[in-house]
Amino acid sequence: MEATSRPPSLAGLRRTYQGLPLLEADLAPDPVSQFAVWFGEAVDAGLPEPNAMVVATSSAGGRPTARTVLLKDYDENGFVFYTNYESRKGRDLTENPRAGLLFPWHAIRRQVRVEGAVVRLPREESAAYFRSRPYGSRIGAWASRQSAVVHSREELDARYTELAERWPEDPPVPDFWGGFRVVPAEVEFWQGQLDRMHDRLRYRRSGASWVVERLAP
Repeated sequence: MEATSRPPSLAGLRRTYQGLPLLEADLAPDPVSQFAVWFGEAVDAGLPEPNAMVVATSSAGGRPTARTVLLKDYDENGFVFYTNYESRKGRDLTENPRAGLLFPWHAIRRQVRVEGAVVRLPREESAAYFRSRPYGSRIGAWASRQSAVVHSREELDARYTELAERWPEDPPVPDFWGGFRVVPAEVEFWQGQLDRMHDRLRYRRSGASWVVERLAP
């Protein structure tokens, strides 16, 4: 019997990281300004969907879960994404309004990690963004009862078709859909370095200002 091919040992799957040093003196005075610098460099590097981020949440009972969503806005008030409020993450954030974000920019040997409290966006802000979305995405927001069990693909497609026929031009904003803002309490910037001696600099909120701390890799 021919031996089944096996993947390479996981222990051997490693990359050598080498980047410019990340020094305290090089940082912007606040984490959002520093994020803007790094986000611009991720865009310039041609990373696919540099605004893709992992959102980690936890239920009231402490059951964690994570998924990838797209960052849709950021400013000094926080980092914004949109979702179905009845989805798993929506329910988690209603029960336990805190989240962690991770931007895994592996191609440029960088990561950004954000932790903080979460608030819902005002209804008018969510509605304005919803109306800016492509028509198909707006119908999709209605058609998908996000995180609910669907018996078949045909059921999902039929619901999409039904709603597209109901609203052929301008679907309204669902009352179960909208934005969340993650208000940062900590933001860590990670730069890969040789021999796993990575640079990790963390901004931590202290009153009205930010404290910068270096973390061991």
